Amino acid sequence: MTHVTDQLLDDWATKSDGPVALRLRQQLLPVEESGIIFPPTYADIGYNIDTLSDGTRVVTIDSVGSQANRLEPFFKSDSKRPSDWLVPQIEIVIREDDCGECEACKRNAESGETRKDQKAACQQQRPVTRSLLDLAHRAADAVVQSSPDLLKLVAPAFTKLKQGDAGPLCAIAPTSLVFGVWDSRGGTGEKRPRLVRSIIRAWDVEPLHAAAQFNSVWKLLDEQQQEELNKKAKSRKELSVRGLADAPATFRKAKSPQHRDDSPNPDARVLGGVLVNGRIERDVTVNLVALRGLRGADDEETTAIRKYLLGLALVAATADVELFLREGCLLRYAENGDQWFEVPRRGEPMRVDLTADTAQTYANAAAEHFRSEWWPKTFQDKWDGGDGQLPELVYRFDLKEAKNLLAKKSAEEEAA
Repeated sequence: MTHVTDQLLDDWATKSDGPVALRLRQQLLPVEESGIIFPPTYADIGYNIDTLSDGTRVVTIDSVGSQANRLEPFFKSDSKRPSDWLVPQIEIVIREDDCGECEACKRNAESGETRKDQKAACQQQRPVTRSLLDLAHRAADAVVQSSPDLLKLVAPAFTKLKQGDAGPLCAIAPTSLVFGVWDSRGGTGEKRPRLVRSIIRAWDVEPLHAAAQFNSVWKLLDEQQQEELNKKAKSRKELSVRGLADAPATFRKAKSPQHRDDSPNPDARVLGGVLVNGRIERDVTVNLVALRGLRGADDEETTAIRKYLLGLALVAATADVELFLREGCLLRYAENGDQWFEVPRRGEPMRVDLTADTAQTYANAAAEHFRSEWWPKTFQDKWDGGDGQLPELVYRFDLKEAKNLLAKKSAEEEAA
């Protein structure tokens, strides 16, 4: 097994003849001894199950996109010290809600005022914010496109990226390069692949079905009560929706008929999870070819970008993320179930002893090059120098800009 050193990490990031990828094979186990877990469901198909030529059924437990959205928030920090951060902590104010506690809010509640133009102004409105690290499309998200001050930084960064310079976007939103980004709503249409790709699959599975019966108070009502409710309701379905009629749950809304050959059609039954007879595996790939394809304004900046993004990619790849994926799907890590491999251009993959501590230390050192660039000049001008801390990186969502965005054609629409 190869011992991972800082020099080896530098070589992975910068040497053009280095390995093409790093790969983690991770064994997972269901918490419940039954081995039954619930995969995600997709419109029209239910579970994403493929049957191989030998009859083995493989199901997606967590998709690539879902894994990315679970990993990216790992970089959020509660610390007020930038030296503790690995990436800039950008927050976007979506709206401001009334506090409900000040004198103005109490008067509004007592008077029953609901119209905005008649309500007394709240004295201490509370901002509702969203971290850039929570946005599904990262720096290319519609929320960013609708936040003018943030867009003034992001739009030129995408332009530079299209021209071959990843430095500006690396300083503003480095995880957009780690987890992939497509400026489909912006002016560049620039698209970059993921440096980290993670997916969870279960092998040799058997689909199961569920059935349930909701019992309402209907049987407790007398005939007159039932008759009056039947007259009021537009249909039996409306009674069921309102919780006033018994409702079985045996078939799901599907294009397939509920019965086939006088028997319940499995394709239309309510899904009840899968029984896993084989293994549950999480596969993580760090794409070193894509990493080394990124460049900066000069050779020194190029090296800094690649080291920094490799560090972030390895932090994400080695993170012990929570495995409560959804209701009915709680997993855990198998003991000694992690295996890291260096994948060369030719020959067999080689085991390496990559750890989360190694990745964290390397990323923290590489981030130092970019920390001074996390605050644009407009923020630095607001700093009074009193406590040695720069202002928080907070931007505002603008509804007017969101409306303007609706009138624009996206890169996806242009391509179509």
